[in-house]
Amino acid sequence: MKDIPDGSVNMVITSPPYDNIRTYEGSLNWSFDVFKPIAKELTRCISKGGVIVWNVGDETINGSETGSSFRQALYFKDECNLNLHDTMIWQKSTFSAVGALKVRYAPVFEYMFVFSNGKPNTFNPIKDRKNIHANVEHHGTVRQKNGSTIAVNGKGKKTINEFGQRFNVWKINEEKNSKKHGHPAMFPIQIANDHIISWSNPGDLVLDPFSGSGTTAVAAEQCGRKWICIEQLPEYYYPAIMRVAGL
Repeated sequence: MKDIPDGSVNMVITSPPYDNIRTYEGSLNWSFDVFKPIAKELTRCISKGGVIVWNVGDETINGSETGSSFRQALYFKDECNLNLHDTMIWQKSTFSAVGALKVRYAPVFEYMFVFSNGKPNTFNPIKDRKNIHANVEHHGTVRQKNGSTIAVNGKGKKTINEFGQRFNVWKINEEKNSKKHGHPAMFPIQIANDHIISWSNPGDLVLDPFSGSGTTAVAAEQCGRKWICIEQLPEYYYPAIMRVAGL
């Protein structure tokens, strides 16, 4: 990342190591002290109005979640002076924590923190949420800070569209091709694709500093974005190159 010019990246999307949940061929060297200079470099690289999507989860150690995700989010906000634009949730189809059901409810989500360098330049909302009141006139009220209510915008004048804007909890299945691409924790391409569509425009530059199996590169290519992906392990890097080449 030190070779990337200041403010030249329009968007970052990445899924860094989560505590010590994965060993990554015994090469994992991940801690808050390792995280901090990476966060600073990402902040340096991102353009004014650019966005960083940071997908993370927490390990449970001795009966307690580490809270690393929150600590990282606050570091981006307080030490890097980025806006915590949205705290989004990736809801998985199932859980993988062995033994979790013995003492707690099954964990089926991860955080997708969205940080912005000022007000985001781009927001292309995905509208695929089926409206149960489609084609009915707008109705209802919105509660104000003082407790009073006002009519929703367009009440009695417009009809509700068939599909509404997606909420910030995304239910997306886990990636099933990890063995094929030689990576133990592949990032779902739909997550990369949908965030890239949401926070960037065609021709923009997207960066992933923890490229893994190359999912961000594939999604960026398919969405018409330029991209930079970084991966330190040859056993992931070379299959990722082949994957991008074959798309």
